[in-house]
Amino acid sequence: MTDKITDNSSLFDSDAPPATGLEHNISEFSVGEISGAVKRTLEGAFGRVRVRGEISRPNYHGSGHLYFTLKDADAAMDGVCWRGSVGKLGITLEEGMEVICTGRISSYPRSSKYQLVVEAVELAGEGALLKLLEGRRKKLTAEGLFDPGRKQDLPFLPEIIGVITSPTGAVIRDILHRLAARFPRRVLLWPVIVQGDGAAEQVAKAINGFNACVVDGVVPRPDLLIVARGGGSLEDLWAFNEEIVVRAAAESDIPLISAVGHETDTTLIDFASDVRAPTPTAAAEMAVPVRADLEAQLLDNQRRLVAGLERCWEDQRLQLEGLARGLPQPDHLLEEAAQRLDSETDRLKLSVVNRLEQHRERVAGIGARLRHPRDVMNSAGERLLQTGERFNLAISSNLQNSKMQFDGLETTVRLPNAIARIFKSGQDRISSQGQLLESLSYKGVLERGFALVRDGDGKPVMRAAEAVAGGAIEIEFLDGSRGAAFGDEGGKPNLTKPRAKSQKHLIKKAAVKKPGPPDDSQGSLL
Repeated sequence: MTDKITDNSSLFDSDAPPATGLEHNISEFSVGEISGAVKRTLEGAFGRVRVRGEISRPNYHGSGHLYFTLKDADAAMDGVCWRGSVGKLGITLEEGMEVICTGRISSYPRSSKYQLVVEAVELAGEGALLKLLEGRRKKLTAEGLFDPGRKQDLPFLPEIIGVITSPTGAVIRDILHRLAARFPRRVLLWPVIVQGDGAAEQVAKAINGFNACVVDGVVPRPDLLIVARGGGSLEDLWAFNEEIVVRAAAESDIPLISAVGHETDTTLIDFASDVRAPTPTAAAEMAVPVRADLEAQLLDNQRRLVAGLERCWEDQRLQLEGLARGLPQPDHLLEEAAQRLDSETDRLKLSVVNRLEQHRERVAGIGARLRHPRDVMNSAGERLLQTGERFNLAISSNLQNSKMQFDGLETTVRLPNAIARIFKSGQDRISSQGQLLESLSYKGVLERGFALVRDGDGKPVMRAAEAVAGGAIEIEFLDGSRGAAFGDEGGKPNLTKPRAKSQKHLIKKAAVKKPGPPDDSQGSLL
């Protein structure tokens, strides 16, 4: 295919004369072959390039690919970043952002367009970075991540301080030196890279990692965190402007000091942290007080406390002496109390004697009213004899009454009376059942003007659907029964006077019917 394009280079020469239908020495190509040749030519001629321009219409597709247009004042070019490279860009492309894209030139045969396959993107110039930084600051401010109400107070004297910085830089040495000079504390270092790819992720992971520690764990939980880095350009400090770092700092439960850059450098983590330090050394000074100053203050407080206690004791002593002068002599108070005790003692003795005499007289009176036990036993024996006599009389009387009642119970007298009572009870029960049967009989219904219709088999006809035209029936009235036949369905009764022949026929039919014994069976009324 390459040889054909080389031999027929006139296909890509705009000055070649137009082909006519008579020129058959020119080779034919399919559209796919031409598109593939163009694609290979572009990729072979340009290879890897860096293109600067302004982002227009960025589209993060649901498939994970990124499509956009890269333009300047003179032209525009389509750009595409495949899903595997989107996560490695490090920034989110926005409308109007000026960037430098690194990739290769290729084409999309289905639309006959060439495009830039992007592998890396970097912001073009400090102005673009500042624009992106300002937009991100406004967005996070609107979310409330920089709200002063979220700020925490720093502990007065933390036991453990967690430092997140590079282990090889001068920052960690400055912090350790300053802490040792002011107030030595235990320091835990979480080593991270502080610029370049992956720096933001490592810093955010370190903040979250310290917050995940427990107090009694292998790695103890710090009381204070310091995120530190030395000075640098805006690009060098850009990792501390990433959203992942800012959100981790804002969500930290441990108070956090941001010490990124010099005093004039400002990053977004400074707004999300609890306290911003202009330098890493200043962060160490904010973390702990000066030990010598604390000792001097403690000595001064001790001196003032001792002096205050001495003054308080002296005031209490003077006040006690003043109150003692107003009190009476203790000897005088005891003399009156001793005299009162002697008087009460004499009265107590007389009281005990009088009370004993009263109880003795009461016991003697009660003893005089008591009866002798012999008299009590004699009286009880007499009452027992009288009770026994009354008991014997009662038993004799009861036996006499029972014998008389038994003698009066003769069989010849009781049996006829019992049979009569049984017959009477049976008659009453039969009479009540007959009255109930009479009340439930259909004869009572016939007395009110109704009639009972039976078919040829003597069964009651309950519904009109059971009546067959021309079928013989029997109608029972209060005073007797009559034979009849069903008419046509829906037919009206013939109210005209029947012919004499018909009457004679009915009379003859009724005369032929032999009288039979009365039917005492009860039919259904329904």
